[in-house]
Amino acid sequence: MIEEQVILVNEQDQQIGTMAKMEAHEKALLHRAFSVFVMNEKGETMLQQRAAGKYHSPLLWTNTCCSHQRVGESNIEAGKRRLQEEMGFVTELTELFSFIYKAPFDNGLTEHELDHVMIGKYNDLPAINKEEVEDWKWVALDDIKADITENPQNYTEWFKIIFDRFHNYTLQNQY
Repeated sequence: MIEEQVILVNEQDQQIGTMAKMEAHEKALLHRAFSVFVMNEKGETMLQQRAAGKYHSPLLWTNTCCSHQRVGESNIEAGKRRLQEEMGFVTELTELFSFIYKAPFDNGLTEHELDHVMIGKYNDLPAINKEEVEDWKWVALDDIKADITENPQNYTEWFKIIFDRFHNYTLQNQY
């Protein structure tokens, strides 16, 4: 099986090459990524708990889904693809904002990503892929914020970084 490639970018999100995903994470090179937040009509966000077999951050809670775009794939196309692969459904997505972050892990890998954050609406149950997702739940934004403060060890590093920006954006824009 050929290893997944990530799209290397500069700080203006211009593609400068591709690289195997693990190598990019080992070298902490800036690459394109996306994060999807799905909300229901009650204003709750669907969180996923990463599967136990994940190579980093297993069993930690995070946003609905996230991954890396493929060459030639739009941010929205990538978000919908991964939402289907991980959570078993697709919904319309809207890109909210993007930003750069860097998060090192205990295993020597580093996420250095230009992350495109998207939102979607959905009210039904997911059909989770157990190879990717251990569990899921709907949680109110303020409850997520409080729990991250009280139990930061239960959440992925990138989610703790992204969530504050997402929460502030949704407050300012009435999502």
